[in-house]
Amino acid sequence: MKKSVRMPKRPATGNRKGVNGVGRFSVAFTATNERDVVLAEEGSLPRNQVRQVTLSGVVDPGAVTLVLPRSAVLQLGLPIAGKSLVKYANGSIAERDTVEGVAVTLLGRRGVFSAIVEPKRRDALIGAIVLEQLDFLVDPKLQRLFPRDPRGPIYEL
Repeated sequence: MKKSVRMPKRPATGNRKGVNGVGRFSVAFTATNERDVVLAEEGSLPRNQVRQVTLSGVVDPGAVTLVLPRSAVLQLGLPIAGKSLVKYANGSIAERDTVEGVAVTLLGRRGVFSAIVEPKRRDALIGAIVLEQLDFLVDPKLQRLFPRDPRGPIYEL
């Protein structure tokens, strides 16, 4: 008779492995319509009408770019800027809409990015481009991001 072995449950914020074996975890961040920010700075839009949304984002340094759920893109009022081909972990390829002018604020750092729009996704995906531009290091074991330098991003030329 075989003995059954109980496997420990994965914690809710547990370390998930991406296709490349890199640990993934979630963080909260704010996405803002950068065009709204510019209009507010010019005085053409009241500051309280700048569209922004707080999202949960899966940090995956093995992914390339920022991916937003369609629901967030609609909330932000971002127009579709084009199309991109994407390749998923299972090898399938699809064409997805892209948007531009997404201001990301994460752990006190801010940058403006393009994003892939995923129609059925519920959380965002924070890939290497965002992590590099904001100059974050990823600790997959502790499941956290930390700035390479607390004074701000340092760009190597």
